[in-house]
Amino acid sequence: MAWILGVLVAGLIIGALGRLVVPGPNPMGCVATSAVGIGGAIIGGVIGRLVFGHYVHRGPLTLALAVVGSALIIWLLQHHRHRVG
Repeated sequence: MAWILGVLVAGLIIGALGRLVVPGPNPMGCVATSAVGIGGAIIGGVIGRLVFGHYVHRGPLTLALAVVGSALIIWLLQHHRHRVG
């Protein structure tokens, strides 16, 4: 149970940092921000594995890749919203 809470809190922090990177309004709540952060961490892990050939475990590079991944998801969501509505 503590692991799940840790993942949600880490996702919230990563998602919030990703929202700070992307300019413009990002209207989403805490649950969506956490989901974006978790998704960004997964994307960042995949990018890290592809670029470095192994998983970079816990460090500033891992955090940076996760924030870049979450910013990418937020950017894609913003552009999808502009196209749809």
